[in-house]
Amino acid sequence: MTTRSEPLFDPLSFARRGPGRRDHLTQAQIAQIERTVSRTPEVMVKVLPKGTNSLQSVKNHVGYIGRRGKVELTSDDDEKLQGKGVADQLIADWDLELESLRGKSDLTASSKKSSPKLVHKVLFSMPPGTDPVKVLTAVQNFCREEFGLKHRYAMALHTDEPHPHVHVLVKAMSEQGERLHIRKESLRRWRLEFARHLRALGVPANATLRSVRGEMRTQKPDGIFRASQRGSSTHMRERAISVAREISTGTLKSEPGSAKLLKTRQDIRGAWNAIADTLSNDRHSHIASKVRRFVDQMPPPRTEKELLADAVASKFRGTTTVDRSPTR
Repeated sequence: MTTRSEPLFDPLSFARRGPGRRDHLTQAQIAQIERTVSRTPEVMVKVLPKGTNSLQSVKNHVGYIGRRGKVELTSDDDEKLQGKGVADQLIADWDLELESLRGKSDLTASSKKSSPKLVHKVLFSMPPGTDPVKVLTAVQNFCREEFGLKHRYAMALHTDEPHPHVHVLVKAMSEQGERLHIRKESLRRWRLEFARHLRALGVPANATLRSVRGEMRTQKPDGIFRASQRGSSTHMRERAISVAREISTGTLKSEPGSAKLLKTRQDIRGAWNAIADTLSNDRHSHIASKVRRFVDQMPPPRTEKELLADAVASKFRGTTTVDRSPTR
């Protein structure tokens, strides 16, 4: 029998139980806490939302993840697929043309809804230095458990960027005629399971919320995220230019979310301190000390604009004096 991961441990929920109760942490929760405060590498699971409801978009994505025939794809039945005809082969094997016609027939002439999704595009990624073969194996094991005998899928490993990642294409309609809906809770669970499969292969991996780790950066659309990692994002460049202009004119203003970030950080720190107290009471003083050190080392909460202001100011450091404090 396969062991599933426990639900994502939320320090805030734990702390809200109040001091009147003598709460105990499970061994699984303690293990996740120790991974988190030890800064074990975090997994990433992301759904790419665009280009999922037409045959041409499916063909384009298969071509992209297959690097136009240069990268091998692995199907749900472990068949190796490579070459120019892979997209057409998947479309035929998965009956996507029929699904496309069926979706269009369900739309009336006056309907404003778009065609239903034919596929889901899911990205599994790990930080640079992770063994790419083990990343692929973990994704294969995850997909067998999650989609096996239900949803058809195919995947491709990419190692041409520093962080090894696997693109998975999943047929939206199952073999039993049930449609796959991916919600936030689905992604949380998938992250936990992906991390579990990696650890089973001896790869240190963790899955927690950004805010729990003291990280406040907002998620970006995939195109911006990937371009930022390459240092070629025009969106981020334009934002940096705008911030530099505000700094130079002394008009740098804070973003609306600053107060919320500060409140969230205060809540997170309080929750971690409550967890440290519980660990100490349960004779896990060593881990409690690591938790308190983790809290003390949390960087100050900064909005994306404030982080960009720091980056811009650092370029001028030593040549000119820059006031980068946002006006409140």
